[in-house]
Amino acid sequence: MKHSQLVGVVCAHLEPAPGPLETLLRVAPVAAPMPQRVGPFLPFGRSLVVLSALLIACVASPGPAGAQPSLDDAAIDQAELLRQLREADGDDEEMADDIRDQLDRQAELLQGMDETSAPSASPYELGEADLERLSAQSAEPRLAPNAPEPRELPAAIFETKKVEIEKGTWSNEEDLQLEQRILDADGDGKPELVRWHSIDSGQLVREHEDSNYDGVTDTWTDYRDGDPVGRVRDTNDDGNPDSWERFGEGRTTESQVDRDDDGVRDAFFRYEGRYLAEEKHDANNDGKIDLRISYDRKYRAQVEEDHDKDGRFDSWTFYVVVDEREVVTRVELDRNSRGFADTFEFFETGSGEPLLVRREEDINGDGQIDLVSFYLDGRLVRRDIAVPDLVNL
Repeated sequence: MKHSQLVGVVCAHLEPAPGPLETLLRVAPVAAPMPQRVGPFLPFGRSLVVLSALLIACVASPGPAGAQPSLDDAAIDQAELLRQLREADGDDEEMADDIRDQLDRQAELLQGMDETSAPSASPYELGEADLERLSAQSAEPRLAPNAPEPRELPAAIFETKKVEIEKGTWSNEEDLQLEQRILDADGDGKPELVRWHSIDSGQLVREHEDSNYDGVTDTWTDYRDGDPVGRVRDTNDDGNPDSWERFGEGRTTESQVDRDDDGVRDAFFRYEGRYLAEEKHDANNDGKIDLRISYDRKYRAQVEEDHDKDGRFDSWTFYVVVDEREVVTRVELDRNSRGFADTFEFFETGSGEPLLVRREEDINGDGQIDLVSFYLDGRLVRRDIAVPDLVNL
């Protein structure tokens, strides 16, 4: 379960004034033999009793007006699963694994309900802009993804100390004096979250996260003036980064991916404003781009491909938008591997479907058109030949 999932579950039912959760956070370390660090994620074992208490306390509190009963029911189910896991863990590992799977599914349910059904009176409500963003991004993959937003967590759950980050550690140009905040919720010596803040401004500078709580850091995020500017991720938990992102003005500006996890970046995405502007792919990992797609706002404008993988593009396809559909209007081909186009096909697009109307060919590669073919309803109706000797009729 992610920090954001559980924080969303716990906080969705709290009023702005101090409630059961805040009270529990203050008294839990001395009220019972529990871990000294009480955080938003407490995986298994003795920490479960604290997590169960947090969830039950939130469900038991009256909450703001208009709270959704379905979210309460889901939280109660979550707490019951946690209770069962605490009893099963160590005694019946198979049962414990099954309950953990249920917990994961329940966490996804709770997160989805919290995002889409948050009570209107809650201070953690999703605003109209947030809902519009979530809706648009789920329906339109060519929108620039939003930059990650660090979840606000109480400072009391972190261990804090002052540290010096030497020049060059994070490509920093000088030594940095920072405050380091460590969250090791289960006390296993493997932090789930480490943050570095500016001592002067308190702004977040860098964050390391173990997003799936397997004991290994898999997400590294850099911040400038408190806003994220770059992130590296190991999305398949093999210990090697495979995703690199850059951010600006709250959105992704660039993304690079190692899709086959061989250590070579092979997919590249560039965004301009709200939309994807260009994507490039290296399908055979030879370090040369063999597919490039250019976009105009959210629509394809041009596709360039290297079909024979010789390091040179040999086809260029151009599009126009008809009734919000991408329709091919022209195709250029290098049919003889000369390094330049020698065949040009033109299409009628008025019907919303590409219909070939003319093909021009430079047969001898001198840069001059030698043969023009005309089509009607897709059928050849005429040919104009400039140099008959070059054409095999």
